[in-house]
Amino acid sequence: MNEVESREWQKWLPSLGHDLRLEKGTYLFQEGEKADEIYYIQSGKIQISKMDMDGRELTLRICSEGDLIGELTLFCPGARYMLTAKVLEDGVVSAIKRETLEQELANNPKLAIEFMKWMSLHFRKTQTKFRDLILHGKKGALYSTLIRLCNSYGVMKEDGILIDLPLTNQELANFCGTAREVVNRMLGDLRKKGVISVQKGKILVHHLQYLRDEIACEGCPPELCSID
Repeated sequence: MNEVESREWQKWLPSLGHDLRLEKGTYLFQEGEKADEIYYIQSGKIQISKMDMDGRELTLRICSEGDLIGELTLFCPGARYMLTAKVLEDGVVSAIKRETLEQELANNPKLAIEFMKWMSLHFRKTQTKFRDLILHGKKGALYSTLIRLCNSYGVMKEDGILIDLPLTNQELANFCGTAREVVNRMLGDLRKKGVISVQKGKILVHHLQYLRDEIACEGCPPELCSID
């Protein structure tokens, strides 16, 4: 989606709904709840995750300004949310009735096409994340998560890329679908090798190419290789 189309899309969505203010630590919706609304994020950060039968959490993405969440319920009669949305940072979302968005897409072919393009990009992102998890195991899941975090929240420093998003080791483990102890050990190995360091709760990646080489990175464009 080019910049002009993106601006039109972002201007159009909030006009369909009403604003909700969100507080950190609350849930916008939880898996299994009836899905009546779709949400467009105006500010703040929201974590999208899935729980397995054993109660383990798999974090799929972190959404921020300009993202749409709850979109998987569109055009599904009697829809319920398939994922859980937890608020990581205070913010505001536009709550749009699902039926309203469906009707608008049906009546506006141009915006419907842009929506399909956005959905296609979203699915491709998800596919690459599961590819890394399945083909490269726990190490691949962690390394690809660090690469994606660099692409989404990285700030260039003299000695590397600072991931400007504080994450606990448990939160990183949730991205990888593994235990915190496993992530602790792998992060410790990376620190010993000088690949990363931790500064005030944030990870500084000194050797991004090492992570890429270890998982045979295919060099996907940043719009695919991201955490959002």
